[in-house]
Amino acid sequence: MEDRDFIVFGLQSWDINMGSTCRYTAIEISKKNRVLFVNPPLNRKLVLQKKNTPEVAKRLRINKGLEPDLVQISPTLWVLYPKTVLESINWINSPWLFDFFNKVNERRFASKIRGGISRLGFKNFIILDDNSMLIGFYLKELLKPDLFIYLLRDAVTLVNYHQKHGTIHEPKLIAKADLAVANSDFFCEFARKHNPNSFMIGQGCDLSLYHDDETLVIPDDAKGIRRPVIGYTGTLTTIRLDIGILVYVAKARPDWMLVLVGPEDRDFIHSELHSLPNVLFLGRKNANSLPGYIKSFDVALNPQAVNPITDVNYPLKIDEYLAMGKPVVATRTAFMTYFEDITYLAGNYEEYVTLIELALRENSPDWEERRNEIAESHSFEIFVGKIYRHALELKK
Repeated sequence: MEDRDFIVFGLQSWDINMGSTCRYTAIEISKKNRVLFVNPPLNRKLVLQKKNTPEVAKRLRINKGLEPDLVQISPTLWVLYPKTVLESINWINSPWLFDFFNKVNERRFASKIRGGISRLGFKNFIILDDNSMLIGFYLKELLKPDLFIYLLRDAVTLVNYHQKHGTIHEPKLIAKADLAVANSDFFCEFARKHNPNSFMIGQGCDLSLYHDDETLVIPDDAKGIRRPVIGYTGTLTTIRLDIGILVYVAKARPDWMLVLVGPEDRDFIHSELHSLPNVLFLGRKNANSLPGYIKSFDVALNPQAVNPITDVNYPLKIDEYLAMGKPVVATRTAFMTYFEDITYLAGNYEEYVTLIELALRENSPDWEERRNEIAESHSFEIFVGKIYRHALELKK
């Protein structure tokens, strides 16, 4: 699909301080098409409670006309900061009353998008909605795109904010979308219950940093650590991780070093892990340095807790580990069976120790190359190519 106009929006802003599927998808689409990336609009609660934070302060300056609301990123990619403030309505319990005010909000939002479309001269555009089922619910009717695509890739409706109204709106939004695409069989099966034009396309990953070659340097604080090094990179939070796994592994094999790279929540800060001599916390790191830390690992871990969110979500770090050629030991969740031919999946604490031992024994250059090839097959180029293919088939 080439030389088309796309509107891309979702739950994450362009300038969020982390990589996001929405942003990388927009960048990939813009390589062959024109793209307007639309940031989520401000809401009243954010303005009242966080007006002094850099992100909200910037948006308020834009709303006052002190900074541009339409920013060109490349010859074919623009970012729109909608100059509006939506009312905070999630507290409303009544579904029909929420729906009424949500439509009022979306009319404001749509008018700003329409202004961006007009300034750029977009025609016969396609909308890609990345998992935004509340703000976005009426955009098909309000903007009348040539095609409306809904991307379902996260268990957003299990999060408290979206649980109340998202569980009602998401099935309806999927049903009226022209095309629904999902990053897992679980989400695809859910979408297909509401829309026959639903397809599993996997997940896109930005792996441009994750290449283990002679130029990649191991950071100083990861050098000289006693081997083998069993490591993890990412936020250390009990919402997603099981501290018990790490405690069990560290105690069972005091000859292994557990190296944990990332910020800690309160539970991790006060956990028994800090008293164990073979556990090393290296703290929060710049995203660009993470491949160097992974390079220092002998085995990479994803010790997920099993809960309704983690059980079905795609953990992007698996592709990052695989791109670096590292053997991966992770919790067996419903989604992780997708990776079961290339990772070691543990069903309990004891299996973590057994599988780490196996991963250390079996690792080889051939396995490292195979892992890298699997990760490369999950690039954003392939991910977006699948969206194009299903969209073109629909238009035939």
